[in-house]
Amino acid sequence: MTNTPSGPYRRGRGRCALAYSVGDRIVYPLHGAGVIEGVEQREVLGRAEEYYVVRLIVGDMRALIPVARADAAGLRPVADRTRIEQALIAARQVPEAGAGYGERFRANSAKLRAGDVEQVAEVVGSLSHRQRQRGLSAGETRLFEQAWQILLSEIALSAHIPPERADAFLRDAVG
Repeated sequence: MTNTPSGPYRRGRGRCALAYSVGDRIVYPLHGAGVIEGVEQREVLGRAEEYYVVRLIVGDMRALIPVARADAAGLRPVADRTRIEQALIAARQVPEAGAGYGERFRANSAKLRAGDVEQVAEVVGSLSHRQRQRGLSAGETRLFEQAWQILLSEIALSAHIPPERADAFLRDAVG
């Protein structure tokens, strides 16, 4: 396991500490926002590894994320109110026309994988706009639903509101 300030462990008072603690609100790209419920040690392929146990708030799923690969997995803290507001402004922007389905799908998929709240909001906004204008293909519909759930979960944890209220808020914000 690495022992770097930017890695999953940070130095503190002569020992290593986990980057995240129980109760921290985090975002796991492609899955959404959740709360760290614990850290477990599991043996995988004969090696003992520590895992964050994350309860994702949408779908009430649990995910195990290797502590040593948390940064590589894109784990990050939930955005604050200012970042959420900036993301919603990005979601309201009318997307540029002209990209074909394949190019649009690849670009939107890359934005979701990046895990940045503003990029996820751009996907929600552009696909929402396209849905109102022309409709979405089956693939874009799945991508839209995934982006919606990811953004909704981050809004819910950031604003300390239930997912149902975050869904209504997001519907109003995107229009």
